[in-house]
Amino acid sequence: MHTTKLQAWRLPGQLLTLVTALLGGCLFQWGGLPIPWLLGPMIAALIGSLLLKGRYAWSGKTRNAGMILVGYTIGLSMTGTALKSMSHQLPSMAAMTALLLLMCTGFAYLISRFSGIDFITLLMGSIPGGLTQVIMLAEETEGADITIVTVYQVIRLMMIIILIPLLIFSPLFGYHHLAGVQAEAANAAGTAAEHGAGLNGELLVFLAAAALFALLANRIKFPTAFLLGPAIGAALLQAIWQPGPALPQVLVNAAQLMIGCNVGLMLKPGALKNKLKTFGCALLSGVLLIAGAFIFALVLKWTQSLSMATALLSMAPGGMDQMSIMAHEIHAELSVVAGYQLFRTFFIFLAVPPLFRLFYKYHSRRKAALNRG
Repeated sequence: MHTTKLQAWRLPGQLLTLVTALLGGCLFQWGGLPIPWLLGPMIAALIGSLLLKGRYAWSGKTRNAGMILVGYTIGLSMTGTALKSMSHQLPSMAAMTALLLLMCTGFAYLISRFSGIDFITLLMGSIPGGLTQVIMLAEETEGADITIVTVYQVIRLMMIIILIPLLIFSPLFGYHHLAGVQAEAANAAGTAAEHGAGLNGELLVFLAAAALFALLANRIKFPTAFLLGPAIGAALLQAIWQPGPALPQVLVNAAQLMIGCNVGLMLKPGALKNKLKTFGCALLSGVLLIAGAFIFALVLKWTQSLSMATALLSMAPGGMDQMSIMAHEIHAELSVVAGYQLFRTFFIFLAVPPLFRLFYKYHSRRKAALNRG
């Protein structure tokens, strides 16, 4: 009985979220704002959930479906030429990832001294990526405030999703959103002429393979399985068969909406005690991280001969799915962006937890020694 009531309650919540997201996407598109079907649903869902507490819901399976579509797009960019180019940048990927993590540690320490919030909590809140893994790590760490960690991670992610497009479409970079939309439309028209409009047989085969690889990756506990699994599946299929067809624009928009809603509903301010201080410090942390990523992007641009937009999206401390959506939108080097984000994802997933546990033991012993002294 309880389960039936819960399901009956959640279904209207998801419909309400969908309607709100569609309104947000239409409003952002009408206003000519960048990435309208990612930012519009995200901000609309956030505002709606704050106004109507407890009424909004979004299924993790729906979000995973959006991730599969984005992963498929990443896989199409993983051609033999692109992978060979990425292999030459592995030393750069390792160096930039290490510098970014060191920067995050330094900012966490400074904000901890300024705010009085526990350093370990701030450090986990500042790790750039792997939201699920970081929250699981926080749950296993004694004394860590999971609510603050979640708020820091979500605010960082939302700031990056909002501010990075504004930077890229600003006069500083020279991209124009309307021009990007026209190029996307021309691209879609060319694809339709070559492969047939809409969901043709080839696209269905590729999407089925992407979904299958997503499920397999999830079964073996692959990091960000619903993003990396489809990317690997699409790349392999086009390597042994033929180039995969591009997604129709309606599916690209749907994928952005599915992911945007999920991000918008992750932030729950009501769970915080010191809201003003926590949000202020989280915003400061996000600004510092974006400023640091911008500096690293300049270095990457000069050393690797990349466009500034590609370099910034590669270094942005956000999720690979959102950065890949932006790279796809502006026709940046998607394989490079995905490569840098992918390397950082694996490093955070595989290396950060054991390193963090060692650091936590050292920090705890030092803190105990200072307390005794």
